[in-house]
Amino acid sequence: MDIRPLTTALLPQVALANLTNLPENYQLKYYLYHALSWPQLSYVAIDTSSRYPKIVGYVLAKMDEEVPTNGHITSLSVMRTHRRLGLAEKLMRQASRAMAEYYGGTSCSLHVRCSNVAAIGLYTKRLGFEREKVEAGYYADGEDAWCMRLGLGKDGGKYGEGGDVDEGEEVGDVGKRKVKIGRGLGVGELVEKNESVKEAQAVN
Repeated sequence: MDIRPLTTALLPQVALANLTNLPENYQLKYYLYHALSWPQLSYVAIDTSSRYPKIVGYVLAKMDEEVPTNGHITSLSVMRTHRRLGLAEKLMRQASRAMAEYYGGTSCSLHVRCSNVAAIGLYTKRLGFEREKVEAGYYADGEDAWCMRLGLGKDGGKYGEGGDVDEGEEVGDVGKRKVKIGRGLGVGELVEKNESVKEAQAVN
């Protein structure tokens, strides 16, 4: 399983994952806007176990244009076949860390349906987000949303409960990370594959 930065070539697969899993859907140009404006912030989870690797999750993120130090999670989704493996948490940690590293972000915000108990648990218990307020009728179908916020440090965040907490390696310039999956592994198992660094160390 790989977690990689979102590139324009992957946008159709991300759009398909969004249509498959979520009621809030976007036009392809909206994904393109994120990928070109904030290329370091959005990530995809790719299942490489089969002959034809496929995207099984993504996080779409941006920086607030009015408050440049605030990042925002636009959309997060993991295919049903790959849930309960910790992928959503890893994607969120990557995005929030990149907000701090690349843009000097001091906070990260998001909206979540008030009925989405599983997502609320992930955000509050695992990632440390705090509920700020309820925004009535936020979604197109009229459902209310919790507005949540996470304070970011230079390491990308202060995380909540849930066992061992490790923000992983720095995002760096390579961006491709090899990920072991499993509920008990956590982000401590997130290892950056950076061949250029290894080669430099070998030379020295």
